[in-house]
Amino acid sequence: MTTTTSKSGRRWGRFALHYVEMIIAMFVGMFALGMVQSAVGLGVSHSEQPELWYLSMALNMSIGMAAWMRFRGHGWAPTLEMCAIMFAPALVLFPMLWTGLIDSGGLMLVSHVVMFPLMLVAMLRRLDEYAGCAH
Repeated sequence: MTTTTSKSGRRWGRFALHYVEMIIAMFVGMFALGMVQSAVGLGVSHSEQPELWYLSMALNMSIGMAAWMRFRGHGWAPTLEMCAIMFAPALVLFPMLWTGLIDSGGLMLVSHVVMFPLMLVAMLRRLDEYAGCAH
């Protein structure tokens, strides 16, 4: 019984570690590539061009996360699925922005908050892969 519990604990530990690694990779991509964009004059203001800012941010996060996922040995399907999650909040939030239900600050806040549970759902959907059992 202890062996099963210990294996299960390690499985969830690997899953949690992978979740944290992906969040770190996402933020590294967002900040590092955002700094590069600003340095070459391609930076976008979230208050002046919120849609373009969001798409740029989602792309930067996707690049960081995809690089890390490929480094960790994930296939293209889960990698692209996770990248799509970075853009998914726009489907709901852009119309809310356009109709005045939220402003650019709300777009920034809600989009960041929503990405974490969406990532978790995608990871739970492919539990064996993200718990290290599929590599």
